[in-house]
Amino acid sequence: MVNPVLATLAQARLRAAPIFVRWCELHGAVPYPAAPAVVARFVVDCASLGVERLWPAVQDISKLHVSAGLADPTLGGPAAAAIAHIAGIEPPRSWPDDRKTRFRSLPYDVQIFIAAHEARRDKALRRAQNEAAAALKRFEALQRTSSAQPERTRDEASPHATN
Repeated sequence: MVNPVLATLAQARLRAAPIFVRWCELHGAVPYPAAPAVVARFVVDCASLGVERLWPAVQDISKLHVSAGLADPTLGGPAAAAIAHIAGIEPPRSWPDDRKTRFRSLPYDVQIFIAAHEARRDKALRRAQNEAAAALKRFEALQRTSSAQPERTRDEASPHATN
């Protein structure tokens, strides 16, 4: 006999991820617990929704599993790679090539944070480099003007010098 409380809880959890559950019904997949490959297939099949609508659906899948104490099938692996492919967020230029592959396996929200953080850092670095270059130019110009003026002798510099 099935415990009615557990059955109701399971139904409530499935209603928490409606897009994914409907997709699973159409494709004969098991929505709960879901395998990462199933989530990845869902993401690829629903790519036309765009990452703005798809990401909340993926988060619903995550919550569905985590709230039940199950492993999150959306973290890393094929599901994260599928989202990354749709989102098209490029790894930071400053990262070594071997880490850029790892970047694509990070969750979408983490990729957004890292990419935005790196963009702000790059912008601040470029601004500091431009300010340093401008200060150096001003300093060099100041040096040129001071070296172009002949040095005055002590007598010439004195206001009481007599001729």
